[in-house]
Amino acid sequence: MAHVVSSDCIACGACVDTCPVSAITLENQAAVDAAACVDCGACEGVCPVGAIAAE
Repeated sequence: MAHVVSSDCIACGACVDTCPVSAITLENQAAVDAAACVDCGACEGVCPVGAIAAE
């Protein structure tokens, strides 16, 4: 199961820097590549607005 990013994302980039497998990209908001995500939850823990959750 991958993590998903809600519209609450403020594009701060904290999750991008935290992801151990580089599964997150950032443009207008973060996006998780479900195929690359290893479901570690690191991104969920660092998001300051709680925009990332397990799918």
